[in-house]
Amino acid sequence: MSTTTYPSDPLTWKQADIDVHVATRDGEFAGFVEFDGAAHLVRDHRGTGLGSFDTLDEAFRALEDAQDPAPRPPLRMPRMLSRRPRRARA
Repeated sequence: MSTTTYPSDPLTWKQADIDVHVATRDGEFAGFVEFDGAAHLVRDHRGTGLGSFDTLDEAFRALEDAQDPAPRPPLRMPRMLSRRPRRARA
């Protein structure tokens, strides 16, 4: 099961701690911003660093701008071949 989200859906922000803000889109985790005392560090939904920003608004905007423009198809597992293993020849 996969969830399809569209960039036009706005991010919803919640303050999780005094220095952490978490973003969701349509109920799905989208990323977060953490203030390290000097800058606002942004990470996306995969934990990839997107940069550091002077203001919280700039950090929020960076995550919004970094969202995937189109949904990705779900990953598929490779099919297992129903072949018998070969025996080693002596």
